[in-house]
Amino acid sequence: MATADSTLEQLKKGQFSPLYFLSGEEPFYIDRLSDFIENNALKAAERNFDQSVVYGKDVRLEDVLDLARRFPVTAQKQVLIVKEAQEIADLSTDKGKQKLLKYSERPVPSTILVFAYKHKKLDPSTKFAKELDKNAIFVHTKKLYDNQIPAWVTDYLAQQKCSATPQATALLAESIGNDLSRMANEIDKMLLNFTPPVKIDEAAVTKYVGINREFNVFELQKAIAHRNIAQCFKIIDFFGGNPKTYPVIPIIALLFNYFSKILSINQLVASGKGNIPHKEWAKVLGVNPYFVDDYLKAAKNYPLQKSIRIIRHIRDADLESKGLFGSLSDHQILQTLVLKIFNT
Repeated sequence: MATADSTLEQLKKGQFSPLYFLSGEEPFYIDRLSDFIENNALKAAERNFDQSVVYGKDVRLEDVLDLARRFPVTAQKQVLIVKEAQEIADLSTDKGKQKLLKYSERPVPSTILVFAYKHKKLDPSTKFAKELDKNAIFVHTKKLYDNQIPAWVTDYLAQQKCSATPQATALLAESIGNDLSRMANEIDKMLLNFTPPVKIDEAAVTKYVGINREFNVFELQKAIAHRNIAQCFKIIDFFGGNPKTYPVIPIIALLFNYFSKILSINQLVASGKGNIPHKEWAKVLGVNPYFVDDYLKAAKNYPLQKSIRIIRHIRDADLESKGLFGSLSDHQILQTLVLKIFNT
């Protein structure tokens, strides 16, 4: 099975295959690959005649394959991109899958056919996926875990011949999370203000990505870690006045991830395995070594039994934020959660 990165490298070399099936839970890579093909496989003048974009909800698989079997008009190849391919009704049937597999065995060499199958998971372990992988470029993408985001940000910046300080990388990761499309968009907009190569710092992120320097989730975590209740409530009040920018559910999720790391520290310390160097702690926690001291200090303020109870409080707040019990506002949910954390 091909990876998104290896496929993009081949495309950049001008090596196009007759059939692509791009699927998975991470739409960023699906869009990136299909957009590259759409913008680079043909010359601009050729696209008017030999490039078509259709949408899964508007076509049957048979319609797509009929279009794929046509010959190009002005170019040596034609490009056919099926966006939202998961909406092709008959592609989910056994008959439809067999039609696609049959086409994949002898794809039209003058056609570049791309299926962008997003938001629905096509299990790569199924017989259909394995058979398709034999004759097509089959890419399956997964959502990144939160602890993988800083490394992804570093790699993405490196592709633009740029870099970032650990603080800036952490602020981007904590504030935006694992939405890669949004992350890439925010980084691209920020880099418009610089000439590469450049090293992005925390000030640049707060200025150009629209993250408030004093009031953000990253600062809330720091205030909790240092048991600064006054600062916590200042930040929470700011969040309450900007609910669209700072929705409560992602904030609670980030706090859960934060205290999960603190719990991991306490468990290792309690087991007698906590005497390890910073680099090892960074691997265990999935964070930049620069931030290890902050987590270790937080773990001292919230030892094992406290961190276990706090995790429970965060889970309760998550349920309440989703309307499963209680009638507090989002602002009140965060206030109550922070009070429980400090009083645990």
